[in-house]
This record gives sequence, C-alpha cells and structure tokens, in this order.
Amino acid sequence: MVRRLASQVHQQVSRLMRGEVVKEPAWYAAVLDNPPLPLPPKAPPNRTAFDLKPQTLSARSKPKARPYGPKPFPVYYLEDDIRRQFFRDHPFEAFRPVTLAEGQGIEAEHPITGKEWTRLRQRGRNPSPDDAIQFTLNIHQHHNIPLSYAYARAIAQFRALRSERHIAMTMAVHEAENLGAVWQNSEIAHGFQKEIKSLASWERQSELDEGAMAARKRWRSIALEHTEDREWSKGQEYVRLWKDGFTPRYAPALTEPVKPTPLEDPANSVDAFGIRARARAAVVPR
Repeated sequence: MVRRLASQVHQQVSRLMRGEVVKEPAWYAAVLDNPPLPLPPKAPPNRTAFDLKPQTLSARSKPKARPYGPKPFPVYYLEDDIRRQFFRDHPFEAFRPVTLAEGQGIEAEHPITGKEWTRLRQRGRNPSPDDAIQFTLNIHQHHNIPLSYAYARAIAQFRALRSERHIAMTMAVHEAENLGAVWQNSEIAHGFQKEIKSLASWERQSELDEGAMAARKRWRSIALEHTEDREWSKGQEYVRLWKDGFTPRYAPALTEPVKPTPLEDPANSVDAFGIRARARAAVVPR
C-alpha cells in the first residue's frame, strides 16, 4: 500500500475495494461514521470562491492559496552591535589569549553595576573587550546617554587603561633587566628557534642527498653540458668516417687488451685445493 496521510487511509482502502484488491476491513464502517480530520493540523486549508471577497474574484482568475510560512521573530541584542563595532575598531583584540574553560558554576554578577558603575576602572585596571562592551551598554541604559557618546566614552577609558598598563609593564621589565633579571624565552621565541633548527636540518639533508646522488653516479656515465656551439651534420660525418675505415673508440680502456699481472699469471693461479698450477704439473704424470 502506498504511504498516505491518516486522513486519506480510508480513501485509499475504498479505491482498493472497488478494484477488488482487498476485502472490506472491520474498521472501515467505523471510520466512515467518524472520519478523521480532512488535513493535518499545519497544512494550509483549501481556498474556494466563497472564502474570497466578491470584489477580488474575477471570472477568469483562480483563487490562490494563502502562503503558510511560520517564521520566528528575530533575536536582537544591542550588545551584538556594540561588539561588532568594537572589534571593527580593535581587530587585534581578537588575538589575545582567552581561556574558554568554564568552572563548575556560572560566575556571579559583579557587584558594581547599574547606576553605580560610572567608570570602567571600577572593574579593574586590565579591562577585557567584554568589560568595555558591557560598560557602553550600562551607561547607555542607566545614565541616559546616547549610544554613540557612550561608546566613545567607554573606548576612551579602555584605551587609557590599556596604555597605562603597557607603560607600567615596560618600565617594570627595564627595571628588572637593570637589576640582573634573566628572562626565559616565550612560546613565540621558542617556536621561532624550533623553526630555524628545522630549516637548518633541511639544508643538511639536501647536501646529504646531493652527495648520495653523486656516489650513485660514480660508475655511471655523466653527460656534461656542451659549451661550444655545434651544428648537426645529419649523420654525414659519421658515414664519411665509416667509409674511410675509421673505427671509433668510445672507451679505449675497454677495447685495448689487458696485460696480465703477476697475480693473474696462469702459472701462478691457485685451484680450489690451494695447489699452484706449476706444482700440479710436476706431480701429475703426463
């Protein structure tokens, strides 16, 4: 049976009964007495001419079904606009390391908030981007300041606190270095050192590879580049030398006869039993 909606099961069974495919089931009469809903709950109802107004109905036009598209209301927070503008003005704040590990519970709200929060420094001398965003929203809502002026005031205080912290840390580092402090390498410097060491190993590996290639080519023919300009004679020079009876010697060391050395003299050769040829000739009778 083709899959149908619940409201169309009895109609499909009725068609099958007329075709003598199935017999009348026991529930068929009960469903006809109490039919199900004509359409699913979320399906658009069928529109007829009686559902439309007389002035909108024409003789040739057909009524159109009303589109059904439930859409949720847009979720909007003012903090999103402030945060978007903040990171557009301070893009490098997104590169600062921030921990994403959550504790066992949600952090309690800061006690200084609302009308009591009039300066960004009340939350600390090292404010985060979220502190600046919340401070902008706070003075906009609780102090009746326009959003543009509230944002400008929050950004000015944020930059002042960051500059103060940067100057204080710089002077503290200079003072510690003058007193003999030795600083360890940061993670960034450590990463640079590892990268330089890795690149040096690659250069050494390339030298070893070139040496290995040269060693493998020691007993092979290595074609050198021709420095002088030559023209191709189409084989005429080779044919002329061949007709003149000239025998080319590409490898003289291989074409010339090899002179036997004292160790290679047949008279001094040693067999498998260690007996020289001269001694074997004297012992074995002819």
